[in-house]
Amino acid sequence: MAIVLVALAGAWLGLSFGATTQTAVGPADIGMTLRPAWGGETVIDVRPLGTLRFDSHSGPVRLGISIEAVHPDVAQQILENPRWADRLPQTIEADLLQGLRDLIIRAVVCAILAGFLTGLVVFRRLTMAAWTSGIALVAVVILGAVSALTLNPRSISEPRYTGLLTGVPSLVGNARSIVTKFSEYRGQLAKLVTNVSQLYEAGSTLPIYEPDPDTIRVLHVSDLHINPVSWNVIRSLKEQFKVNMIIDTGDISDHGTSAENGFVEEIGRLGVPYVFVRGNHDSRETEEAVAKQKNAIVLDGTSAEVKGLRIYGVGDPRFTPDKSVPVDSDPVSLANLGRSHAVRLSPPEWPRSTSTSAPDTIPADIVAVHDPTVGRGFSGAVSLVLAGHTHARATEMLSTGTRVLIQGSTGAAGLRGLEHDEPTPHQASVLYFSKDTHRLQAWDDITVGGLGEQWIQCERHIEANPGRTIFPEPGNVPSPSGTISGTPSPIALASRAHVPYASEVSDGRRHGTGTIPPGTGS
Repeated sequence: MAIVLVALAGAWLGLSFGATTQTAVGPADIGMTLRPAWGGETVIDVRPLGTLRFDSHSGPVRLGISIEAVHPDVAQQILENPRWADRLPQTIEADLLQGLRDLIIRAVVCAILAGFLTGLVVFRRLTMAAWTSGIALVAVVILGAVSALTLNPRSISEPRYTGLLTGVPSLVGNARSIVTKFSEYRGQLAKLVTNVSQLYEAGSTLPIYEPDPDTIRVLHVSDLHINPVSWNVIRSLKEQFKVNMIIDTGDISDHGTSAENGFVEEIGRLGVPYVFVRGNHDSRETEEAVAKQKNAIVLDGTSAEVKGLRIYGVGDPRFTPDKSVPVDSDPVSLANLGRSHAVRLSPPEWPRSTSTSAPDTIPADIVAVHDPTVGRGFSGAVSLVLAGHTHARATEMLSTGTRVLIQGSTGAAGLRGLEHDEPTPHQASVLYFSKDTHRLQAWDDITVGGLGEQWIQCERHIEANPGRTIFPEPGNVPSPSGTISGTPSPIALASRAHVPYASEVSDGRRHGTGTIPPGTGS
């Protein structure tokens, strides 16, 4: 046991201090390191923009890549020579693979030497040192095998970015091209490398990503709670991600008073449609103030077609700041409210029968509500429900195929965000929709540091099955009279509305995929 422990300690020291190399990649010198870590990942340091992280493998080792130096003359030749630009993706790939091979060889040699020296220092015998070096070699081989067997190529399409806001669109790339064309993503890498010299010389950012013309980009915000910083975040995200519209799922105010109505005037200056549903902190007067703003679209039991997407919205039935009026926050009542709206959503487009077969068309592309409990009542009626209220970002895939995206607080919870040791961050998401199918293809979860903090993180998520069939809840099919036929008890309705798809409930980081239970479709 002592020999094994000493060998492992030696291998750890060898990787920590010796597993590093530098290789030329295009016009830049790239530093590469292997370091022991609890969770396997690949980290790309793109100074001064920030870092990109990929869950590339599960072995307890982290691969680090950083830009150490840039040769402007070589970069200029690449920019001026079209042949260089065409060959650059393949050249970068070959250079990186060669650097990775050199790094692995160096890691093995350093682990063996460190294991030998550690054994010699501890046991003061050559035979024991030979044993420790051999065990260190075995440990490194096992480490490499685990990393290779758990390699996750898809991780490149779901990066986590932390750094400057202006760098996000260029670094996370195009949602559609990442999903469908990996070669284009390699091209993005080439663009990144060729622009590094300009970054270092001028301190500017990478060129802003130009989205595909057939991609509809929606910025989902919620719970601004009259925090003026929210508008700075929204405006920056709108410009950097070139969004087509904004959907606000409520609580734009804090107490719903007329004195707060001036806060919503910023909506008219954003220059894009602003779809709003009332939250439990928004009064009817707040709703009216929003409706008066240029570009504002207020939905409350109504629908609107915006930029090609049909959106149905439901205002929150409660107004909690008024303590003189009792409010009904019972989950069963809220779930039934969502179900009643799902039935009335678009009766002409839903089959008039008591069968449980899927409708030929989905009556709305997006449903916007404030409370996710109400949103779950739309299970089986739409493919996507947007909600807020909880101040905690999450996503659920219901058993019917309906996805519920719950937004955190874009306003950093207002004054409540300062009640803890660390300020609550600002959170928003950019959603990418297909212009042809109107289905969600991918989304970026953006988190900006709260008061006094200067950092941003962007996490890319890919919709695994955008074209999945949406099946109505059993016994929740509209009849010709407009009522729900075969409706179970309210308790059953509320409990079934919370059942996740296969076992997928996410905290906003990674999404697992599951199997739809037999009898409910594919």
